[in-house]
Amino acid sequence: MNILPDYIKSSCFSEYDILKKVVLCQPDFMTIREPINETQKQYLKENIDTDLAKKQHKIFVETLQENGIEVMLLPPAEKFPEQVFTRDIGFTLGNQVFVAEMAHDVRKGEERPFINWLENEKITYTNLIGDKIEGGDVLVDRNTVYVGVSNRTNENAIQHLQSILPSYDVIAIPFTDTYLHLDCVFNIISPNDALIFPGELDEEKERLLSSRYNLIEVSKEEQATLGTNVLSIGEKRVISLPINKQVNNKLRDLGYHVIEVDITEIIKSGGAFRCCTLPILRDQENLEKPKSD
Repeated sequence: MNILPDYIKSSCFSEYDILKKVVLCQPDFMTIREPINETQKQYLKENIDTDLAKKQHKIFVETLQENGIEVMLLPPAEKFPEQVFTRDIGFTLGNQVFVAEMAHDVRKGEERPFINWLENEKITYTNLIGDKIEGGDVLVDRNTVYVGVSNRTNENAIQHLQSILPSYDVIAIPFTDTYLHLDCVFNIISPNDALIFPGELDEEKERLLSSRYNLIEVSKEEQATLGTNVLSIGEKRVISLPINKQVNNKLRDLGYHVIEVDITEIIKSGGAFRCCTLPILRDQENLEKPKSD
């Protein structure tokens, strides 16, 4: 493990290195006002028990802290019902933090509290004004960045990201518009393993990913409960929902320590652990790199 010097305030070179600092936001005003994904349509009538969501989120925060992770909480605002999903307002690639411009009207402006926090912490950032790109579509693995082409992230934004990251290989991954972000159907959890809900990605790109990773398939039933959207916190530790028993058993069989946390009220809005976290700092582990194609 490489211990980062104190002056490095942001660093993220993978989805699986040891997580040290992360940004979250409590779901104090979480509700489904206007469905913006298929999951929300399903739960519109039932809606979300905000008090239960807050209790579950608190346990999630405590779990992160118990595992040595510093949790930074952004101030929730009543006008932002989706604010719990901090992943989408930005992303850290290498030592750079990027701030996204949200694509949907109900989420526009969510990035402002994040910008305020970055400025207070004196963390430099790149504001991707005019680019439609959200962090749920961005996955990093060393010098490769996979970016989902979705309703929230477009090709122009991906090309712009490649132009400002010349040392990275930025690969666009088109997928079906049934799902909101790439991390709902694909998620890297180690140098060699990734979770996938098969049949939703562009066929050529899925073959590329299968040449680089051992793809652990998630069933349709468990994709519906965000089985792909786990959070790797390093050293083969993964936070996952207890209801996704098949996923959890597959991970345990591969030597992962699965930490089960119940956030079933929060996932009614279409996101789970990865969606609820914006990593700022990860310590790089000395692990084997993935196979090249």
